[in-house]
Parts: sequence; C-alpha cells; structure tokens
Amino acid sequence: MAPYYALLTDRGIAAESHSHLYKRDLTVNHTQAVTLGVMAAYVVVIAILWNVPYLRYSLWPFKMLVIAFHEFGHAITACCTGGRVKSISLDPHEGGVTHMQGGMAAITLPAGYLGSSIIGALLIFAGFNIIASKVASIVLGVCFLLTLWWARRDLLTIVTVLLAVGLLVACWFIAHGEALKWVVLFIGVMSALYSVWDICDDLILRKVNSSDASVFAQRYGGSSRCWGLLWSLISLIFIAIAIVAAIAAFPQSFSQQEDDSKSFLPTKF
Repeated sequence: MAPYYALLTDRGIAAESHSHLYKRDLTVNHTQAVTLGVMAAYVVVIAILWNVPYLRYSLWPFKMLVIAFHEFGHAITACCTGGRVKSISLDPHEGGVTHMQGGMAAITLPAGYLGSSIIGALLIFAGFNIIASKVASIVLGVCFLLTLWWARRDLLTIVTVLLAVGLLVACWFIAHGEALKWVVLFIGVMSALYSVWDICDDLILRKVNSSDASVFAQRYGGSSRCWGLLWSLISLIFIAIAIVAAIAAFPQSFSQQEDDSKSFLPTKF
C-alpha cells in the first residue's frame, strides 16, 4: 500500500503544482496591470477624440490605417477563397473599397469588420511584450506590402501605409523597441474598437444600407443589424481572448522585456 499511496501523493502534488501554475499564469502582475491601465487610458482618449469636434481629426491617420486593415481583410480572404483582387482604395471621408472578382462572399463580406478586429486583437496581444511587438511589426510590414501592391494606383492608401511603416520603423530605435510596444498596443486598441464602433454606428444605430452587412443579409437572410450585432460580439470576444492570452504568455517585467529585446534584432536610438 505504501508505494501506491506514495504514487497517489506524487500525483496529487503534481496536480496541485499544475493548478498553482495555471493560477499564477493568469494572475495579473505589476507590469501587466500597467499595460492594462494604458489600454484603458487609450480607450478613454480615443472615445474623447472620436466625439469632440476638431479634436477628432487627430485620429484621422489611425482611422485611415484601420480602414486599410478592413480592406485588407476583404482582399486576403478573397485570395484565399479563389478570388482575385483588382484594387484597394481609401477615401478621405473615412471610407474604403476593395474591388475583387470571385471568392466566397460568405467569407469575404464579414472579413472586413472581423478581419480588422482580428488584427486589432493580435496587436493587443503583441502589445504586452516588446519582442512580440517587433514580430507583429514585421508581419504588419508584409501585410502593408500586399496592400501597397493592391493599392498601387491610390495615392491616399500609399501615403497612409508608408506613414504607418515609417512610424513603426522609427519606434524600433527607441529604447530597444519599447516605444514600439506602446504604438502597437495603441494601433491594436484603435483597430479593435474601431471595428466595434463602426459596426454599431453604421449597422445598429443608423443602419447604412450599403454596408457589408446589408449585402450579407440580402444574400444569406436576416437583417443587417442582427449581423452587425453578432459581428460586434465576436469582435469583443477576440479582444477578451487576446488580453487573457497575453496575461498568460507574457509575465515578464519591463526590465526583463528590455533585456530580452536587446538580443532580438537589437536597435537603440
């Protein structure tokens, strides 16, 4: 009985240790609490700038960038479902359009809203860690190159993407990329919230007939507001998953992150 009891005891200790490890991984430490606080501040600042006359223009470049994410979502899913992208263009009045041929409309239509939400959630996840932010900026660079190719005839899109690339590159050289982390986090919050607010504003509050959801409703049934509400909830779920995953994946302190970043494509201004 002694060996069997010892085995049960060892298993119990292992299970208890695993349970403590799981709880510890989801416990918010000081660095993560500061990051969450900065996220909350971003939300407040964006909400204020979004609605205050004249001040709202300060968000215009980031709005155009998020619209580029929206159009990229349409374009990449069209390519992945057998379609072809003819062009992407952005409008100065905060609009955009992707001209494509073929593809699965059931996927490409919601991919604009949900695509920008997924990109925002991934950037929020990466914004909890400097190295992850560096990796995210490289991935964004690839996405921007594709967007430039599709939008090579649209000057506004080209300028928006090049300015975004310039901002990301500049942040690489500040404190081993620490500034990049906060910029990536801001763009992530902006992208994730913009998609939610855009869905609510266009589809739930004032119902724009020419929206992606209205076309989706015409083809597959339901109403644009119902689809908009569903896509909004999915977007919020993406954000929640990103935050929980980041808390579990990145427990490092600010100093640890900076030390780790020194050995990953090191730069400092």
